[in-house]
Amino acid sequence: MMDWTDRHCRLFHRQISRHTWLYTEMVTTGALVHGDVARHLDFNDEEHPVALQLGGSDPADLAHSARLGQQWGYDEINLNCGCPSERVQKGAFGACLMAEPQLVADCVKAMRDAVSIDVTVKHRIGIDKNESYAFMRDFVGTVAEAGCTTFIVHARNAILKGLSPKENREVPPLRYDAVYQLKREFPDLEIIINGGIKTEAEIDLHLQHVDGVMLGREAYHNPYLMAGFDARYYDDPATPRTRTEVLEAMLPYIRSQLGPTPSIPLKAGPRLNSITRHMLGLMAGLPGARHFRQTLSDSKRLAIGDAGLLLEAMESMQVR
Repeated sequence: MMDWTDRHCRLFHRQISRHTWLYTEMVTTGALVHGDVARHLDFNDEEHPVALQLGGSDPADLAHSARLGQQWGYDEINLNCGCPSERVQKGAFGACLMAEPQLVADCVKAMRDAVSIDVTVKHRIGIDKNESYAFMRDFVGTVAEAGCTTFIVHARNAILKGLSPKENREVPPLRYDAVYQLKREFPDLEIIINGGIKTEAEIDLHLQHVDGVMLGREAYHNPYLMAGFDARYYDDPATPRTRTEVLEAMLPYIRSQLGPTPSIPLKAGPRLNSITRHMLGLMAGLPGARHFRQTLSDSKRLAIGDAGLLLEAMESMQVR
């Protein structure tokens, strides 16, 4: 979810669900060892619980990055062993790490030694044409011996050559049964399933076999799906915010980010579009959703930072 689940996106999602765990976009260890740490790690206190997802393969660099994540206040460190992009492969991390389970175990141990918060791993069920369950089982077994107790499993193989990241989310077949089998074989591990899940009914079905469910693009494109999660999965009886209330809750944050002078083009700091682009799916499935998106995509008003655009888009839907 690189360039998607940034801090603006996560704060927006938090207005919809109070308890659902949120994950950062993948942050590489190089960006934290050599780059602007604050730019990559700053987040809003409202986001908790929130996990920092790291990309890397050097145990020392990962330990350093995990330590920074804990210092910044993250609730979990997650190592990405599932991203199939060629750019990530060139950095020798992501899904290609599944071929080196002992290295991943060394990375996990180094991070666990460096922090007191949970260290988790996200991975695929296999890479390339290797569809053997034993391959994934041995990977998980080796990494679990290093102390990792939570595995987030995208139930597709990662094809490292020949498919784009988008195609890797669609072409390899989903094999949920392999994830269910993993849970049966490792009953003491927390196994969370990911991949192609779009409805509460599907979530409920998976929860009969595994410990948790991760949503990616469905939560992004249809974020109000999460409105029922707190009551359904976290036993929170509080009434969820309406869509209007979600937008209204975002206005103070947007204004604080843009500053008090929306009448002139912004010269520095985030532009309004960097926040509102994450909100275009809020009306997904409702009559008028297309008009909502069009109103919220007015380039001229976005350029001057007119936050009132949000309420105008809402009012055009006549939804309360």
